[in-house]
Formats: sequence, C-alpha cells, structure tokens
Amino acid sequence: MERALKSPEQRFLPLYILVSIVSWASAYPVVRLAMRDIPPIPLASLRYMLAATLGLLWLAWKRPALPSLRDCPRLVLSGILGITLYNIFFNLGEQSVSSGVTSLIIASAPIMAGLMAVAFTKETLSLFGWLGSLLGFGGIALIVSGQKGGFSIDSGAVLEVLAAFCTASYVVLQRPLLHRYGGLTVTACVLIIGAVFLSPWLGEGSKILLNAPPRAWLCVIELGVLPAAIGYASWSYVIHALGVAKGTIFLYFLPPMTFLLAFFLEGSWPDLYTILGGAIVMIGVALAHKKKRPSLKA
Repeated sequence: MERALKSPEQRFLPLYILVSIVSWASAYPVVRLAMRDIPPIPLASLRYMLAATLGLLWLAWKRPALPSLRDCPRLVLSGILGITLYNIFFNLGEQSVSSGVTSLIIASAPIMAGLMAVAFTKETLSLFGWLGSLLGFGGIALIVSGQKGGFSIDSGAVLEVLAAFCTASYVVLQRPLLHRYGGLTVTACVLIIGAVFLSPWLGEGSKILLNAPPRAWLCVIELGVLPAAIGYASWSYVIHALGVAKGTIFLYFLPPMTFLLAFFLEGSWPDLYTILGGAIVMIGVALAHKKKRPSLKA
C-alpha cells in the first residue's frame, strides 16, 4: 500500500545516493592525479566548462522553465559558493592534503549544513540526528588523528574547511530552488554560473591541456562528467527528497568510499585508525537516520 504512494524520486532514492557518493568520491584521487599535469584553478575551470556544456545541452534539449528574476541572486550565489569557490579551495587544499584526509574534512559539511538549516529554515533535526552527527564527526576525528603527524591546521587543511563551508552553504541555498524548478534545471544553471566565474583561468588551462599527456585528458573528462555533472544532478534529488539536515548525513559515506577509490588509483590504503573511525562514522549515519514510524505525505 505504502509503496504505491511513493514517487519515482523516492523509489530511486538509494540509487541517487549511491551515484552521488561514488561519483563525488572519485573526484578526490582524480583531482590529485590531474594536478600532476594541470595547476589547481585552471583544472577547475576546464572541468566545469565541460560540465557547463553538458548543462547547456540539457537546457536546450528539455527547454524547462528558467528561474525567475527574484531567484537569480540565490542561484548566482549558489554557483559561486557551490562551484567556483568550493573548487578553488578544494583544489588548492589538495596540493598539501591527501585525497583521503581531504574527504574527511569535507565530511564536516553535513554538520555545517544541518546547523544552517536549523538556524535559517524551518527544518529540524531529531535527537537521534544530533547524536548521530556528533558520533559521525567523532569517527572523522579518530580517522584524522591516525594520519602521520596527526592533524595540524596548515594552509591546506584550512582551505579544505573553507571548501566544506562552501558546499554546506550551497546545499542550504539551493533547497527552495529545487522545489520550484526541479533538480536538473537548478543543477544545470548552477554549473553554468560556476563555470562562468571560473572562466578567467580557462585560457591557461586550455593551453596546458593541449600539451598534456592522455592521462590529463582522461582526468578532466572524468571530473567534468561524473562528479561535476552527474554527481550534482543526482544529489539535487537526494536533497529534494530528504531535506538538507537529513540528506547531507549521507555525505559521511564519502571518506570510506574515497579511501577505497584511492587504493585502486593511488595504491594507498587506510590504517587501523581509519578503519575504526570509518566504522564509527557508519554507526553514526545509521543512528542519525533513525526516525519515527513514517507518516504518509502528499
């Protein structure tokens, strides 16, 4: 009976979550691989110019209703924070912070987004939600403490914290737009806006890419198609279906997935602290997602 009332968005929600997490996790090690040949900000410009092109093609094909003038400031700010600034901080930070540790720092975004959602919107987080988030963050702290030399707030780590703040702000900002215009329309517009503000570095990136080895081309294509275009599109459905505070809890899955991909791409493998911390994170996710018996909603 209840299954018949589920929308397509709800039925395919686990798939959207899986696609988002796997595609975004791939960005951490692939960005580090790409930066062997392309500087950080030009790399971001190349990546999102490709993603924006896909967004433009989708808008031209579907011709959806575009956002109204009153929503343009929120949309532009979403693009600047969620795409432009996030990727500048992210790429610059990964020059001195490993892909695995970077994913752990970015995993603090659910706590930031949850606090923002509670402070600025009508969303609430249950006691289980708060306890699960704190437990998850404790797991992240355990993983970080096991890194060589511990956790020092160097410039790279600070940049990744700023990147986490940007992505948390983006998640909260885009929520009203998703209800009005749909996930794919908002994602396409945000990708285009973010690419526009990264365009000053496009010329430099293009010149470098022309003389770069094939691996650089493959990295740019992977980053532009999977985490940039497909990842953001699928994640918009997750936030639309679950809300900011609950949906972003799934970002705790990013660190273990990133370490797994880093093993295959870079040959690195997490230590005991990382494994134990990852288990705590998973418990935190399960606890945070625990809720009352579901009520039927229109």
